[in-house]
This record gives sequence, C-alpha cells and structure tokens, in this order.
Amino acid sequence: MAAPLAADRLLAALRAEGCAVREVRSWRTHNRNHAGAWGPVHGVMVHHTATGPAVDVVDLIYDGHSTLPGPLATGCITKDGRVHLTANGRANHAGGGDPDVLDAVVNESYGDYPPPTHEHQDSSGAIDGNARFYGWECANKGDGTDPWPRVQYVAIVKATAAVCRAHGWSAKSAIGHLEWSDWKPDPRGFDMKDFRRDLAACLALRAGQWEGDDPMPQYVNLGIGRAYRLDPGGWDSIEFSREWTDETGDHATDGSVWARGACRFSGSLSLRVAGLRPGQTVQARMSEYAGDTLVQDHPVHELVGTGGDTFGVLPLVKRIGAGRGMRVRLLNAQDTPVTVSTAVLTALVWKESD
Repeated sequence: MAAPLAADRLLAALRAEGCAVREVRSWRTHNRNHAGAWGPVHGVMVHHTATGPAVDVVDLIYDGHSTLPGPLATGCITKDGRVHLTANGRANHAGGGDPDVLDAVVNESYGDYPPPTHEHQDSSGAIDGNARFYGWECANKGDGTDPWPRVQYVAIVKATAAVCRAHGWSAKSAIGHLEWSDWKPDPRGFDMKDFRRDLAACLALRAGQWEGDDPMPQYVNLGIGRAYRLDPGGWDSIEFSREWTDETGDHATDGSVWARGACRFSGSLSLRVAGLRPGQTVQARMSEYAGDTLVQDHPVHELVGTGGDTFGVLPLVKRIGAGRGMRVRLLNAQDTPVTVSTAVLTALVWKESD
C-alpha cells in the first residue's frame, strides 16, 4: 500500500531508469480523479493498445474516445521505445478485476502467475483497478503477430521498474491486464512470467543499468513484386512491394524505408538489371531520410553492364540514429532506360535505445 507518486517524482524515476520520456500536453493535471479514488496504489498494469500505425495512439490514450473518456493510462509506450506521459492520477485503463489477484499483488505472494481471475468490469465481485494501478498502454495491434521491437520491450520493463523501484515493490507488483480481468487478452506477444523475470533482473541493478539481454537481431527480407523501368538521370528509391519477413515492423506496405533508427544492420541487396549496355553503369547507394526529407547519402556502388542481364550485390552495413529511415536508391547513368528485374534485400537488424 502506498500513496501515488507526485508528477515530478514519477518523471524523475523514469529518467533515472534511463527511459526516453515525452511529457504530453497537460499530463500533470490530466486524470479521472473526479470520477473515483486514486490510491492507495499497489502495482503497475501492462496493456496493449490494439491499434495499428494509422492511429495517433498517444492522442488516443490522452483523450480517450466516445465510449471511454481519457486519459486511458498513465502513459503510452510507443514502438520506438519512448514513454509518453499522458496522466497523473486515476486513468481509465484497468477497470474491474479480481480481489484475489489484488491480494496476491499487495502481498507479492504468488509463483509465476497470480491466481486466475474470475472477475471483470461490472461483474458482481469485481473491484476497481483504476484506483490501485498505474497503467502503461503499449502500442501494438494485439493480434499476437505484431512484433514487439526490443527497444519498446526494454522501455516497458524500465518504465515499470521505475515505478516499482520508487515504491520499493518487487517484480510481482506488475501484472498484465489479462491477469486482472477475465475479459481481457493483453498484452499479447510476450508472457508476463518472462516479463517479471526481466523486471526482477532490472530491479536487481542500480537504476539505469539494465539494458536487457544481448539482443537477437531481427530479420528483414523484402523484394519487388515485379520488374520496373528505371529512366536515366535521377536517383530513384526502390519501393519494396514484396514482404517475405519484416520482424522489425519498420517496412510499410509498398514502402521504400526498410530500417528505422536507432538501429544497426548488416545485410545485402541483390540486383538484376536488364538493358544495361556493356561498360555503362547503374549506381546504387543507401540514403537516410527523416520523414520524406533526404538527410544523408552514403557511398555509391556501381553495377557495370555486361551485355546480357547485369547482376550485382550492394552491401548494407550501417548504424542510423533515432528518427532516421534507410532507403536504397538507384541512378541509371546511361542515356536509355533499363529494367530492374529483381531486387532482393536481406538484412539482420539490431534495434537500439535512443
């Protein structure tokens, strides 16, 4: 049992843990305290937003929607690993849940999982979770296949650790929404037992030291759906319309950007070009963008025509910072069009904190 953290203390705890924090509008005074109790607090609840990239998820969590007024959580943790603070106080995130689960959290007295929940919003035995839990809404479709980028997962662990450390709680004060309400499935895509293991490892170190296990790289394998004409005289971004694998979730449908920072990557782009005369060239380079603005070009590689179809492999090895997206651009340096018959990109991507 504890009094809720004041806004300044919550912010300081998050920053001490190494979280990249954004303060959203008037979050310090934005809450649902007029609608019910806030505190004493006992734990942190983790959710997924069940939204895709078309939704302005931070505004949604701040404002709410027609059937559920905001704020919808203490904060929203986006796929880039940023913690967006949206509330200081009661928020509409937990709803009704099982008092046996609350007792297990308060006493930190369970094994791998708290006791099964048998309650939900407005069920006869439910108690109010909005009064008792901080909440992190974490951007994810919630379909079980939408990836959780490592930088986002690490941020969820760190943000939860910040609150637990400030209150002197153990990892067993953190639960998923599905462990509170028998109506809820979130978060889908990682197991809360494993999450609490990582949270315990984080809390065992001094604030700001934990960065997770050495990350496994994420695999990206993209291509073009059909051959296309490349006219002379201008740099043109390859639009990858075929997506075999995109574990990072960074590639938009038919998009040119295939990696988004902060990250490191190592891979290659295999090209086949028709119509390139002997001795003529098609140039290829990686180019960094911030949105639609070209920020930096990288060294040029050349495919030299051989008379028949011309084949080449462009190495893809680089690190890019947060807010940058990587594309591959081609320049046809001869005076007649060529055809890009195939373009197959294969890369391993290591996501990094900002």
